[in-house]
Amino acid sequence: MLPGNCMKLLMMVMAATAAIAIVAAEEDGRIGASFPAGGLRLERVFPVNHSVELEELIARDRARHARMLQNFAGGIGNFPVIGSSDPFLVGFYYTKVKLGSPPREYNVQIDTGSDILWVTCGSCNNCPQTSGLGVDLISFILSLSSTSMTLRAHQLHLLSLVQTEGVLWMSALAETNQCAYTFHYGDNSGTTGYYVSDLIYFDTVLGTSLTANSSSPIVFGCSTSQSGGLTKMDRAIDGIFGLGQQGLSVISQLSSNGISPKVFSHCLKGDGNGGGILVLGEILNPSIVYSPLVPSKVHYTVYLQSIAVNGQILPVDPGVFVSSNDRGTIVDSGTTLVYLASEAYEPFISAITAIVSPSARPIISGKRPCYLVSSSIEDIFPPVSLNFAGDASMDLRPADYLAHMGFLEGAAMWCVIFEENDLGLTILGDLVLKDKIIVYDLARQRIGWAEYDCSSPVNVSITSGKDEFMNAGQYVSSSPRSVPFNLPLARTNALLLLFWELMIGSY
Repeated sequence: MLPGNCMKLLMMVMAATAAIAIVAAEEDGRIGASFPAGGLRLERVFPVNHSVELEELIARDRARHARMLQNFAGGIGNFPVIGSSDPFLVGFYYTKVKLGSPPREYNVQIDTGSDILWVTCGSCNNCPQTSGLGVDLISFILSLSSTSMTLRAHQLHLLSLVQTEGVLWMSALAETNQCAYTFHYGDNSGTTGYYVSDLIYFDTVLGTSLTANSSSPIVFGCSTSQSGGLTKMDRAIDGIFGLGQQGLSVISQLSSNGISPKVFSHCLKGDGNGGGILVLGEILNPSIVYSPLVPSKVHYTVYLQSIAVNGQILPVDPGVFVSSNDRGTIVDSGTTLVYLASEAYEPFISAITAIVSPSARPIISGKRPCYLVSSSIEDIFPPVSLNFAGDASMDLRPADYLAHMGFLEGAAMWCVIFEENDLGLTILGDLVLKDKIIVYDLARQRIGWAEYDCSSPVNVSITSGKDEFMNAGQYVSSSPRSVPFNLPLARTNALLLLFWELMIGSY
């Protein structure tokens, strides 16, 4: 017998030869009504007299390749990024997700400080109807999606096999038998709703200029009530895209489903109109430094060890930054500014004030130190560095801790916008995360960063320890092969059980 590969090749050649013979016979008029019942009529995609450009053929082939590959596991989930870190413009970054069948597009805030993807439901109370951001607000309506299903209370035990931590946020609504949630955020806003299951769609980068439309079942929140800042129309949006590390976060669910690796990255553009890059995969750059995550924490908590201004370490007790129940340092893309623990805030402000160039005229705007400046802030204000475990420093430029507040007496007014947090936590928001590659490596429990022009393309790895890279900006790749991520058998069975229950138990 021929080896397997040879046999496949022979069969392909035989099939191709037969197809050519049939076409030739038809052109000769020998095949017509008497053509054998099992035969197939072959027709040209492009007529003989039709002039075809090479680019047209390439485009058709690429579309075919994308269809062939779109069901393969692996690839880079690629999401658009809109918004900016400027608190006087948008003040946050958001992306677009497609949910349901047929898919509808929702604008959701990119938030690494929370875990759940949720969108406003059609029955939402006290929810904005219009947005000052110039986007159309869209509500999720279960009846408009043929694949949507409400999670029932009796399905909680099945879900716990797949997402153990996420069940902690669930409770059963006795009157509706729904799995309900209530979330409260650091700005005193909140949302209440219930969990549903449906399909999420996103673009997957598979190789050189090759993308495919991917989808996966996902559990997310349907918001029926909102409070606090979420009710304000000036910056209203459809929901929040939770990218935390707990079980029900988007990244954890897609990783468990074998769709993506357990690592994601973003690069948030700070200047101009903002924007940036958000990919499910590890952005690669030789300048990236990594620092370990504090284990067993809900948030992305890192070991901040010291702060230096102009190369001088601030006189702050290191215990201020030690992670505990009410202390620690959190990386949170859902927060706009930076909040320093009180014990570090005063020394920081004092150091900036002592070192700033005499050419900057100090003024006070409330409790905030501000300066009137007539030249570049890079020449007037000192550099700052945040020093983390693993010999990893995050270097900050003046634009990372100052904000342009307008003009006064013919000079630009710049104010320090690090805030004091008397609760003991230090929170690193978009102000310092912008203009940097930030990698959240859940598999290795670490966070990495490097300064970068976020309008430039990036190289992304979808594997761990394998030389496979893709360019999420120009889609340049050294290997178009997608890599499967194997799901453990127990988790696979649990997932199948859950969605079987959803299919037959939604009553």
